[in-house]
Amino acid sequence: MIRQRPLWLLMALLALPVIACNAQELLLEPTSSAVLEKTSAPEAIATVTPLAEAEFAESDDQDALLTNLYQRVNPAVVYIEVLVQHGGGLQRLSSGSGFMIDKDGHVVTNNHVVEGADSLQVVLSDGSVTSDGEVIGRDPYSDLAVIQIDVDSEHLVPLELGDSDALQVGQKVIAIGNPFGLQGTMTLGVVSAVGRTLTSEVLAGGSFSNPEIIQTDAAINPGNSGGPLLDSRGRVVGVNTAIRSNTGANAGVGFAVPVNTVRRIVPHLIEEGAYEYPYLGITSNPRFTVAQLAEPLDLPVQQGVLVTEVQPGTAAAEAGLRGGDREIEVFGQSVIAGGDIITSIDGEKLRTFDDLVAYLVSDAEVGQEVSLTFFRDGREMEASATLGERP
Repeated sequence: MIRQRPLWLLMALLALPVIACNAQELLLEPTSSAVLEKTSAPEAIATVTPLAEAEFAESDDQDALLTNLYQRVNPAVVYIEVLVQHGGGLQRLSSGSGFMIDKDGHVVTNNHVVEGADSLQVVLSDGSVTSDGEVIGRDPYSDLAVIQIDVDSEHLVPLELGDSDALQVGQKVIAIGNPFGLQGTMTLGVVSAVGRTLTSEVLAGGSFSNPEIIQTDAAINPGNSGGPLLDSRGRVVGVNTAIRSNTGANAGVGFAVPVNTVRRIVPHLIEEGAYEYPYLGITSNPRFTVAQLAEPLDLPVQQGVLVTEVQPGTAAAEAGLRGGDREIEVFGQSVIAGGDIITSIDGEKLRTFDDLVAYLVSDAEVGQEVSLTFFRDGREMEASATLGERP
């Protein structure tokens, strides 16, 4: 039996939405007493200034551009389901994103998306076509991989690659992928920073600094990995790869591998299945920069790479570089001092070890001869080194 409510209670309930709306209007206004007094009079209620027709047109144009971009690009973005053997059958382990780069069925994604997979299912954007994906090349250092899919050419929509070196902070970027398995999700943001460095875990148990990383506030979440980061023309400028978050979800700090790294490495992954990195053969203290150590160690320069150790048989060893010869405590930590300080490579000034890594990864090749400028015992010296292959 439905109980009837008193008439006074019904009237009070009907009044609540009106009260809530008014409260919201007051919260949007300044809280000075003068304003509150004015709002009590009906003639003082604020009105919204209508947008000019030009502003409406500009807004509509922006919407149309983004809608058009999505319609053009989304067919090239795929959903990748990672399967592993379990209990005599295949079981889903994880999922990610990828995008087509040519008419031969090559799909770019992250290495960490496909690592450990026994089988891959690649689903096209409309869900109508599914293909078994074959990993034909992986590079754990750059966190890139290439998958081959076998679908009719009419379904292959390769994306245009842009130029990540031309990116500027504040530039608008768009991410399309499959966060949390939600296919075809588009998010919008800006380039927050360029030239970031991420540490990539590698199979040997060590780590490698992946340089020139793009930082963006476009929403990137688990499942976006491997999807494209695009400029406002729909050109790929990066491959979404990681987020920084205390919760595991987007916190406005996402990272993408620059597309110029894709241009350099992916052709090798397609042809050879791997990429050879040039290697100088030195180590440096990761905790402190030369700028931080200049005063306590009485260094002759404020920037550069302080060599702590030279690996035998490497390019650095053959060039005659020297590592540190004594251990000193600085800021409560042990530091190897006395080594050479490399200040430039091929004329490019080096501020930190990350700059050296970035040059080797982005501008050098195995077998290339590079010129090094360095300081030893307060004197500036030069040497040449022929880069070997990273072990």
